[in-house]
Amino acid sequence: MSLRLQATPGGFALWLDGRLLARHTREAPFVCVGRGVETMEMYRGNFDISDSVSERVALADVVIAGDLLRFSTGEAWLEMAVVGDALEMRGATPGLNRFWFRLRAEADERVWGCGEQMSYLNLRGRAFPLWTSEPGVGRDKTTDITRQADAAGHAGGDFHTTNYPQPTFLSSLLYAAHVETSAYSVFDFSADDFHELQIWAAPERIEFFAAPDLIGLVEQLSTRFGRPPRLPDWAMAGAIIGLKQGAASFDLLDKYLDAAVAVSALWCEDWAGVRQTSFGTRLFWDWVWNPARYPALPDRIAALQARGIRFLGYVNPYLCVDGTLFGEAEALGHLARDDAGGTYRVDFGEFDCGVVDFTAAAASAWFAERIIRRNMLGIGLSGWMADFGEYLPVDARLAHGDAKLLHNAWPTIWARVNAEAVTDREDVVFFMRAGFTGVQRHNRLLWAGDQSVDFSRHDGLRTVITGALSSGLLGNPYHHSDIGGYTSLFGNVRTLELLQRWAEMAAFTPVMRTHEGNRPGENLQFHDSAEAMAHLARMVRVHTALLPVFQALADEAVARGLPMQRPLFLHFPDDARAYAVENAYLLGADLLVAPVHAASVAEWPVYLPAGARWVHLWSGRIYPGGGEVTVSAPIGEPPVFHREGAAFDFAGVAKCAALFRPTG
Repeated sequence: MSLRLQATPGGFALWLDGRLLARHTREAPFVCVGRGVETMEMYRGNFDISDSVSERVALADVVIAGDLLRFSTGEAWLEMAVVGDALEMRGATPGLNRFWFRLRAEADERVWGCGEQMSYLNLRGRAFPLWTSEPGVGRDKTTDITRQADAAGHAGGDFHTTNYPQPTFLSSLLYAAHVETSAYSVFDFSADDFHELQIWAAPERIEFFAAPDLIGLVEQLSTRFGRPPRLPDWAMAGAIIGLKQGAASFDLLDKYLDAAVAVSALWCEDWAGVRQTSFGTRLFWDWVWNPARYPALPDRIAALQARGIRFLGYVNPYLCVDGTLFGEAEALGHLARDDAGGTYRVDFGEFDCGVVDFTAAAASAWFAERIIRRNMLGIGLSGWMADFGEYLPVDARLAHGDAKLLHNAWPTIWARVNAEAVTDREDVVFFMRAGFTGVQRHNRLLWAGDQSVDFSRHDGLRTVITGALSSGLLGNPYHHSDIGGYTSLFGNVRTLELLQRWAEMAAFTPVMRTHEGNRPGENLQFHDSAEAMAHLARMVRVHTALLPVFQALADEAVARGLPMQRPLFLHFPDDARAYAVENAYLLGADLLVAPVHAASVAEWPVYLPAGARWVHLWSGRIYPGGGEVTVSAPIGEPPVFHREGAAFDFAGVAKCAALFRPTG
């Protein structure tokens, strides 16, 4: 595979393995350059971003010298070179800070990627700003909950806001493009005949990939961005129960065990303490075991491990000013500075924190040793949520680099700090919601972030499916979510049905993990309801019966970089209708999962791809592929099908689950 530059009268064409990627003419230039002044205001991880473009110049003239391209118009110029399968930036007029590149598009082309996109899998017809941030509450400007969140704290979000953006996309034309930059970018796929990539700084290069099929393309991207270690078996072999009730969490755990829930780990994100805010119960961001809240915690962890149950915690890259570690880090010079030379303090909602400056090797080493290895691994933790990688303020002063340009890269830097702290511990699992280019290599498990506790189109249960599929195509093989959602605001609370439907979906993902949410006392928990607990036991039994499947897919992820959850078209590329399915997925190549993501329904439509016959998991009925069927979908029997003739005994999964069928 190689990128080929073809000179044409007055311009050029750019080819990759017979695919025309771009064409430059004076009338339709490949690149525009300009200048702009942006405004970026952060409020608790949410950003108001605006841009005033003072100049945009189309570089109409091009001179080709071998593999070197020199674009110009008047005094504006830019040079790029074809190097292997990339266009490398070689120079540009000083002062330029806006760059637009146009790639060829076809009207019926489909495009995927751009990180973990939560609303749409196919990105065609829309523009996607790529900036790591809080996704927002509701993420739909037409809804009351989003309007209320915007009014309360600029926190409503939109369809494109995401914890994990990435300037990479895949095309149904069997190529992919990646822009090597950490600057704010906008990938616009709204035109019929071109894709426009806007970057707010000169990119290092634009890389291209081609393959004979989409599976090969995914494999190439996973090689490019790096593959994480294999997900350990214990993380897939039972439920991770999330409780933040202090020492009482251990007593509550017994309720789950008494209800026959197969538990692999107890996750207590409040191991370092809590504080109360208007948002709800928040954690105390001082990463030291809190003995008042968890007496004799190391001994309790050891006792759990003797029973085959791990203990997980929580950490993020910030230190609250009223904790013990803030003063220590400040004295050592490990915190980011403000314009006046003092310690930069970030408002996280009724408490302030310092930012550990991971651009300084000494600060990264201190965090890894002092906090992760000593305070966490040292007392027996087997993993943690590595939260909040998207909050780097753009005006912070760092030891190395510009915070505005490093903001997008910060999640990857944060992931690397965690990964380097556990290089000798393959059994440890930390999970992140924030990401950017290269996070794939370091992060051991992706989690979908803070969904609302509902079935809403842009912030509820369905978004977890889209997030898993979009991020999986870019080399993130392991994905999961908070069962039942997280964000409960403005009177929005969990229902029993939501908990049940979310658990059904989670059973067919690599990891099942519960979460009490931001307002535990106002929201239904599994341990509050015998019916909910029985349902959880049943779905965890389904999940554990699938362990051999998860193990095989984890091995495949290491060997080939393929995600566990896959869009239907990845294995059925000749079925045109499969490309339109965005609310169902394949677990591996043989199991089709179509989670119910609406309230008060007992039946559900499912599209079954052509090229196979499909067996309904619960009834054993066989359906031909190539059409939509509507099946009964009572609570406890989500629409799931397996290929006829699959090597794994999926029928045994249904039989095993029948032992835990809820009654009443």
